[in-house]
Amino acid sequence: MMAYKQPDFNERANLSRQARQKALDQLRDKPAPTEAELAELAAARVAHDAKVEAQRAERAAKKLAREQERAAAAEAKALAHAAKQKPVETEAEKKARRDARYAARKKR
Repeated sequence: MMAYKQPDFNERANLSRQARQKALDQLRDKPAPTEAELAELAAARVAHDAKVEAQRAERAAKKLAREQERAAAAEAKALAHAAKQKPVETEAEKKARRDARYAARKKR
């Protein structure tokens, strides 16, 4: 059995040149697309773009609905929390309560 002989630079360059030429020949041999094929590809591209746009719009609508639900839930939670808290007294109410305490103390 022979040992592996690593190719030198010239051999690698020649193999690369041959592979490139083979790829170019294959591309040249390929027939050009017809008008019907081009029209079919364009129609497929338009249909795909419309499908993708519809999916984007659907995702955006779902996201907006989720955000609105979250906002409504947060608002409901805030209202429930505010209902549980004691109402904030105005200055006039504080003064009236204080005056009532003073009057009760004076009466005793």
